[in-house]
Parts: sequence; C-alpha cells; structure tokens
Amino acid sequence: MARVTVENVKKYFGAVKALDGVDLVVEDGTFVVLLGPSGCGKTTLMRCISGLERLTDGRIFFDERDVSQIAPKDRNVAMVFQSYAVWPHMKVKENIAYPLRLKKVQKSEIEERVKWVAELLHITELLDRFPSQLSGGQRQRVAVARAIVHRPSVLLMDEPLSNLDALLRVRMRSELKKLHEQVKVTTIYVTHDQTEAMTMGDKIAVMNAGRIIQFGTPEEIYKKPRTVFVAGFVGSPQMNFLKMKVTSKGTQFFAEGFGISVPLKNDPKRESVIVGIRPEHIFLEKKSRSTAVTSKVYFAEKLMSETVLHLSLTEDKSIIAKVPYDLSVREEEEIEINIDLDAIHLFDPSTEERIEL
Repeated sequence: MARVTVENVKKYFGAVKALDGVDLVVEDGTFVVLLGPSGCGKTTLMRCISGLERLTDGRIFFDERDVSQIAPKDRNVAMVFQSYAVWPHMKVKENIAYPLRLKKVQKSEIEERVKWVAELLHITELLDRFPSQLSGGQRQRVAVARAIVHRPSVLLMDEPLSNLDALLRVRMRSELKKLHEQVKVTTIYVTHDQTEAMTMGDKIAVMNAGRIIQFGTPEEIYKKPRTVFVAGFVGSPQMNFLKMKVTSKGTQFFAEGFGISVPLKNDPKRESVIVGIRPEHIFLEKKSRSTAVTSKVYFAEKLMSETVLHLSLTEDKSIIAKVPYDLSVREEEEIEINIDLDAIHLFDPSTEERIEL
C-alpha cells in the first residue's frame, strides 16, 4: 500500500489542457473516487498516476518515492478497466496467475495466491472455465482478481462497472467496497456516476475542465458543495437554482424572487444571490422553518417509491421536488409547496462559489 501525492500535475495534448494544475493526496489504504463529466480529466489523471501518460509538468509520489518518471511496470500499480480485458484463450486460474508468472513468482506461491483471491471474490468454482463461459459480472470479478493477486501498492479502477446491467452494478458496488475493507489497498476509482461515488468513496474528488473543484467526504460534498457546478453534479434530481435579489427590512436581509422570501442570517454584501434548493428539501407540509410558495404542476414522474414533481413558479422558471409516491396531482393543478430554510444553499452569482453566512 502507498500514500499517493499528486503535486501541480499538468497534462497537455497540444492546446488541450487535459489536466491543468491538479493537487491531490490519497492517504494510505483509502478509497478515493474521481467524479466528473466526460472530458473532465479524471481518466487522464489516473493514467498519469499509473505511468501510462507522461506528465507535462508536476510530480507524483508513492509515499516518499518520486515516481513521475518511472515506468508503469516499476510502480507496483494494478488497473481494472471498463472492458474486462481477460485473455479469452486462458482459463480463469491462468488469467489470474498471469501477472505473477510475469514476475517469475514460484509455482507454489502462485497457486496459494490464486486460491486466496478466488475465495476472496467468490469465484473458486469458476477457476477451470474459459471467459466465454462466464457472465459479465463474473468476468469483471476475474479482472479484479488478476489486479489484486500480486498485491499492488495502488489499485486503479476506470469505470469498471459501466458495462454491467443496473442490478449487477448495485451488487458489484457493495462487493468492491467490501473487498477494499478486507485488502485495504490504496484505491483510486474513476466514475461519472454520482451514486457509485457517494456509496463507495471514503473521499470524492469532483473534477471539471482538468481541475479538482472539491475534495472531501461524500457528506461534505453533498451538504456543503463548494460551487454551483459541484452542487448541480451531485444529487439526483439536480439541485434547483434560483437567482434572487437581496433586500433588507431594517437589520434583516432577505433573498426574494419567484414569490419566495428566504431570510438571510447576515448581509451577503451582494445585490443578488443564487439560492440552491435540493428537490428532497421541498415538502408539501409545513416545517418549523420553511417558506411557502404556490406553484403549478407541469409534470409528475410516478416512480412508485417516490414522485418527482416538475413545478412551474413562473412562465419561464420551474423547479423539481421529490414527494411521497402516493401523492395524487393533476397537470396544471396549483399546489402549495414548502421550502426547508435550514437546507438552503447560497452561491455568488459572479463566481458561482459558495457563500457562508
């Protein structure tokens, strides 16, 4: 295992700045998720850590060892890719043993390690099968087994579950997390799926345009997003954003607009603010600290476990609310909703950064 330190790493492809000054510390034995949209630089960062991409600038350390210019084979890293990449002509046990044979490990130790990792991933009964005889989930387990069998210092996983169906993804998420708890290898996991990030990561690095926008625990990312981008990317459905004017009545300040009035604790020293409201913090019943507003039902998504309401506040502004599944509403019907004032987020309209009041 190793502590991974990324210092001001830049990776340019001509005029394209894939990574533009990335700093990151992954503590020894932790599970860190790189989360972001396609093209944000998360896979490039992983490839730089593995050594598959040469850095334009910056340095990468494994513990105190500078590995920036070291070949991938000498970094003791393992990678699991989106494609299973198992050898079709080899049986499962041969696939798993392959990296150990490359390192000229003794045959008795190879057999011992293959047995250990097969039991760990519950694939012992598959060892004598060929990959063509396995399901997608089983092939992915084989790929993971092959990656960890040589006990890498760092395990890198690039969207390993994206080719699986929805039910199998849920199962594999829990299995990979349980596996990490057992082997405790430093793991960096790339995904664009926020559910994977929130449920699996000890910490999450939210990336956009070649930079890490926020790095923190899932709770920190969800409850205190640093920017509008982070707030909108994490959470489903997406956070609602309303730009409101700042007004004052005596010593009390308010954000007002769309028929909504949000009391502010202090003067934000701005003419306007962006008010962020998560759909799950909009209720039909009144709360101890809430503000009510009348809205019109535009569309209702009946998901059985819950109902997602698309609500019109004005002709050109709508918001989304998550309400109980058994709510009966009609399109164009006017209903009163209540916004939880204790769960409001505020952002600066010019910088789109979080405002702490």
